Amino acid sequence: MRWLVRSVFALILLVVLAVGALFAIPTEKIAGVAVSQFNALTGRELVISGAVRPSFYPTLGVQTGPISVSNADWSSEGPMLSAQGLSIGLDLQALIAGEVKITTLQAIDPKIVLERSAKGQENWVFGAPASGGSGGTISTQTPGVGSSYSLDQAMISGGEVTFIDHAAGSKIVLSQIKAAAAVPSYTGPASFEIAAQMNGQSFQAKGRVDGFQDFLDGKVGGAVLDLSAGAAQIGFQGRAGWAGPVAEGNLQADLADLRAISALAGLAAPQMPAGLGQREVQLAGAVTLTQAGSAHLRGGSVVLDGTKLSVDADYTPGMRAKISAKVVAGALNLASVSGGAGGGAGGGAQAQGWPQDRIDLSALSVLDADISLSAQGLDLGMVKLGAVQAVVRLDNARLVMDVAEAAGYGGTIAGNLVVNGRKGVSVAGDLAFRGMDLQALLRDFGGYERLVGTGDLKLKFLSSGNSVDAIMHKMSGSGALSLTRGQVLGLDIGGMLRRLDTSYVGAGQKTVFDALTASFAIKDGVLRNDDLLLASSDLTARGVGEVDLGARSQSYRIKATALAGADGSGGLTAPLLISGTWANPKFALDLQAIADEKLAEQKAKLQAQLEAKKAELEARARAEVAKKLGVTQAEGESLQEAAKRAAEQALQDQATKALGKLLGGN
Repeated sequence: MRWLVRSVFALILLVVLAVGALFAIPTEKIAGVAVSQFNALTGRELVISGAVRPSFYPTLGVQTGPISVSNADWSSEGPMLSAQGLSIGLDLQALIAGEVKITTLQAIDPKIVLERSAKGQENWVFGAPASGGSGGTISTQTPGVGSSYSLDQAMISGGEVTFIDHAAGSKIVLSQIKAAAAVPSYTGPASFEIAAQMNGQSFQAKGRVDGFQDFLDGKVGGAVLDLSAGAAQIGFQGRAGWAGPVAEGNLQADLADLRAISALAGLAAPQMPAGLGQREVQLAGAVTLTQAGSAHLRGGSVVLDGTKLSVDADYTPGMRAKISAKVVAGALNLASVSGGAGGGAGGGAQAQGWPQDRIDLSALSVLDADISLSAQGLDLGMVKLGAVQAVVRLDNARLVMDVAEAAGYGGTIAGNLVVNGRKGVSVAGDLAFRGMDLQALLRDFGGYERLVGTGDLKLKFLSSGNSVDAIMHKMSGSGALSLTRGQVLGLDIGGMLRRLDTSYVGAGQKTVFDALTASFAIKDGVLRNDDLLLASSDLTARGVGEVDLGARSQSYRIKATALAGADGSGGLTAPLLISGTWANPKFALDLQAIADEKLAEQKAKLQAQLEAKKAELEARARAEVAKKLGVTQAEGESLQEAAKRAAEQALQDQATKALGKLLGGN
């Protein structure tokens, strides 16, 4: 870039030196000499069309007609520089004293084309082999270049600058340029002001460098820059140069108008989520910009919609730009990024449905990120955390938050959350809550406040959809719950059972428990549970049923025993049916089930009595027969067996008697 500036001033100085000879040599010859020297030095062709008109009063100077400077041999973009004319004014007394003091320099409708070829050649490097050109090289030894001069005022009107990088396939155009610059002292400060359009966005800038010669030679020196585009304001004060670090110093920026800033950068304007820059983006800190395009922020302070962050960050450009950062925040609101607010924002359990507003995650595709986050609080919409230490990774519109441990709902939370905006919107999570306040969690998640207790919850979930409503209807996952010392608000199950009356519902009614456990599975937005167990000193209950997360309704059956003994028996048992919506739940005792159960108990009792009577009658009958037969039944012996045994004994006795008689008779 140094050679471009020196080349331009070489052209100016050649014309200036020619002015000194205007009294003796014809204008056309002076112009010819200037053109020849410029062509020899740069290897480019300078063409001055029309007359070169000198002026002697009131200002010594010269005006040209249209001019052009040819481009590098490898370029096909036309002239590197063209203008409808140049106007140069000199301080005559300073010139007589041997000092070049330019009072005015004006370029009318200049067009400048800066190019970098696919091989890395730069068209502003005149005469050097890398530029693809031929001829001399402009250096500090070139006559007129490096000499002390000053410039009261330089102006450009209607200008245009085009930068084309053929290797990167990029093109940047600054149009409608109106600019002014001043160099009061060659070794002192220089200033500029510019108004132009880039990528269709108007902007204004003004700045100053402390040492013009040092800046021209590529040295880093003091610099100030103020830029505005739309409602955005950026201010920089520090050191800058075009070799080595481009800039280093303190930055103050108000970037609320991201549309204007994005247009200048050639990017689509991101739709920032609420809480993350939708209304307000402010930035302050020590920054360093490099020639490679990277940016580094240290001791940074960032404000996003009122949320204050302390940031150390590094920005790396590329096919996908990336930010690596360490962020310390107060209460951070990411509700809109994670899929919107929970039930509370939609009217809680009393709401008729979930929010159906379209979720916009376009902001996730702006760049990639790897962020270490420490926050005093974190609002994820459906889940709210206290102090948290987490790592946030954003890769091609997929946001992953790994939480080692965070405070939340009176306990701790660990796990991960995923928000994917690559194709539509999808969310996933694998979370473990320990010692948490379930009522507060369910209030945030679904506006449900009926279940009170402290304990543990494991939850895995996965869903997709372009609204909270769609996400809840497609939810799948699993989990397990274990609570101690809690309450079910809004109904008194014991009172219902003892009095067979379902009116024990509403404000002030409650069921107290010592323990509650359950596991569940979620599919297509419906939570299914088969093993709920609730226990207290005067009540046990088992539950099975479904909770429709999408429709915000339930169909659940609880079989409870009131005034149960230690073994769970001896009390009144009845099924309780819970149905309807979260906003208007309905409770009913299954009286038919109670009647069927009582009927079964009575039937079993009568059957037992009948069996006992039958056994008694049979025993009496056997006794009568035995008496008549003269048979005595042994224990466990049937009547038939006893009769057979008696007959066999009688037969044996008779045989013995007969045998005795026979033997005695001999």
